[in-house]
Amino acid sequence: MSKALVLGGGGPVGIAWESGLIAGLAQAGVDLGVADFILGTSAGSFVGARLALGDPAGDLAAPILAEADRPRPAPVKTDTGPRAAPDMTPLMKMMQEARSGARPAESVRADIGAFALAAETVDEAAFIASFGRSFAGLAEDAWPERGFACTAVDALTGAFQLWTSESGVGVTRAVASSCSVPGVYPPVTLKGRRYIDGGMRSSLNADMAKGHDLVVLVQVRGGASAGPAAEAMARQLDEEIAALNASGAQVVLISPDAGSAGAMGVNLMNFARRPDAVRAGLEQGRAEAARIATVWN
Repeated sequence: MSKALVLGGGGPVGIAWESGLIAGLAQAGVDLGVADFILGTSAGSFVGARLALGDPAGDLAAPILAEADRPRPAPVKTDTGPRAAPDMTPLMKMMQEARSGARPAESVRADIGAFALAAETVDEAAFIASFGRSFAGLAEDAWPERGFACTAVDALTGAFQLWTSESGVGVTRAVASSCSVPGVYPPVTLKGRRYIDGGMRSSLNADMAKGHDLVVLVQVRGGASAGPAAEAMARQLDEEIAALNASGAQVVLISPDAGSAGAMGVNLMNFARRPDAVRAGLEQGRAEAARIATVWN
């Protein structure tokens, strides 16, 4: 039986929660890291790449827990002062429009790309360097030997891009492009083009996992979420699950339980939430193990 693992987007907090969830499952006897194919979007691309590159599933939470216990240096004062928090309202409206069907989604994503290209962010080189600790020592064109793919969107055209071993790009830049939240991080250059977060198409892009018998989906934002944007995301996920079912796949969905949702909070870009998120993920993973084991093991 061919197994796929699909990891959704959710910012730095989502990375922490997914890492904890997968580690908790593994510690309870369910190793999602042995999947034949791992697909990641945004936060999920980072976690998925670590698994595909050989990090043991049970160890994924350890670096984040260690980071939480490490004393933080005092902020350095500068003449320029802190960068103002970006206004994400335009992005939220465009993402909702892209999922509404009011006009072609690719056209709306091109508008999102224009927003990303115009935004004042950290420069691209510094953003890529921020991934260096996790992907240190890899060649520029390195790609996991195991089945792995991650998603992005062309910033100019809005076209969806699935990065795979056949794309001829390196995993570090591919993951960076998938994590490039418009307005927060810079679009990432690959093969002479600029790319942004794959979550601009879908939070999971689960339909890209067709062809596998069992597909486990890990959704970072779901369940208790409400409002038009959440409803549009739910409809889109339902359509993707239907596509997987139509292809013959058995689909299992894992969403945050009440404890995890509370630990993550509303702002998934809030780094201060990472310690609570990873611990909640560990707890939920251990609690979910019996249910997932019935289909996975």
